[in-house]
Amino acid sequence: MKLKYTAAWVGLTAAAMVTATACGSDGAKTATETADKAVDKANTVMAALTRATYRTEELGSAQVRTTTELDATGGEPISMDGTYSWGDGAAMDVEMDTAAAQMSALQDDPTTRVVMVDGAYYYDVDPQPSGPIAGKEWMRVDVAAVAGEAGADNMAANADPTATLRYMTASTEVEDLGEETVLGRKTTHYRGSLGAEHIERSEFTAAEKKAAITALEASGGKLTCDIWVDGKDLPVRITQSGAGMTVNMDFVKFGATKKITAPPAAETGDLTEQVREQRDTAIGQ
Repeated sequence: MKLKYTAAWVGLTAAAMVTATACGSDGAKTATETADKAVDKANTVMAALTRATYRTEELGSAQVRTTTELDATGGEPISMDGTYSWGDGAAMDVEMDTAAAQMSALQDDPTTRVVMVDGAYYYDVDPQPSGPIAGKEWMRVDVAAVAGEAGADNMAANADPTATLRYMTASTEVEDLGEETVLGRKTTHYRGSLGAEHIERSEFTAAEKKAAITALEASGGKLTCDIWVDGKDLPVRITQSGAGMTVNMDFVKFGATKKITAPPAAETGDLTEQVREQRDTAIGQ
């Protein structure tokens, strides 16, 4: 059996990576000191984003709803609904729209469950009659096979899907657009853009700058985003554009999510090498 992995499907997994980028935190004390410093400079926008950054990092996980629009395919947005975790490395457990992700050849259900954990994607598919996933419930593919080694390194270095908050504190191009109600919550709407020049001039450590630049490169070198923050210093919605895609993420609930684990090995077939070969062939064309 030879499966054809479409651009939309490969783009989906890359889109998931775009929403999974961040820097590490030095804890609540640093958060308070950084926020106070921003206030001292009368930079209320940066202070708000800084507080939201550390508050979110502390919680470590969230129930989310996302939509991803890929410019290259021009198809309908790919929706995902489930859990993201970043407290102990990047992980997700979501249901995605099967047809929009062009996974109908492998899954009859209208949605397909996707688990990402320990550097690999697991797709809940219908057992196939032959090939590497014959009789298997799950299809496994290494992140590096889909996104390349640089993409996998980006995910390993940038685990928090709300990294945008952290990175935007380095930008000089963020504005307060006022109060808006989103998902039934009162929020403040911020909009800004970020480039490598902002990161280079920031007060981030060398390691933080490297991680941020890597994330920006994965986003095409420039990141534009809208952020809605509620009265509890938590993001309610983040929309970001870059690298030919637009990702919208709604944060339904923070914390108290189940631990994300890989499916049983006996129920899993590995297609990493097949996907890697097709990716390398596509790049070489």
